[in-house]
Amino acid sequence: MKQFITTTIAIAFGLLLASAPARAAEQATPGITVKNAWIRATPNGAKVAGGYATITNTGTVADRLTGVAIPLAPKAEIHEMSMENGVMKMRELDKGLDIPAGATVTLQPSGFHIMFLNPTAPFKEGDTVTG
Repeated sequence: MKQFITTTIAIAFGLLLASAPARAAEQATPGITVKNAWIRATPNGAKVAGGYATITNTGTVADRLTGVAIPLAPKAEIHEMSMENGVMKMRELDKGLDIPAGATVTLQPSGFHIMFLNPTAPFKEGDTVTG
């Protein structure tokens, strides 16, 4: 059985378009760094928004990302997208996303990502929100 420490990771998401450079994030847990955090800009009325980042665990014990919260979305889920028999599938990782010791995990479009549900306002390019 793997041993995990489960922690909260504070992220300053830069609300930018996919092609724009990302903003630096805060470090909340020793050994865990979050970089290049961003959320895709959304139009008015969008029901979801995707969040992305690079998470590195320089520690000697595996960790797990179990949740993300930001003021502009009442709910966030950790998702995985994958190809299965030529069809793109998306599923929630209800137990979180493993961040192995000594490893880097990248949340990116068409892969692991944060799905922000029912945002209370659109995410606009250049805005920043702390979560």
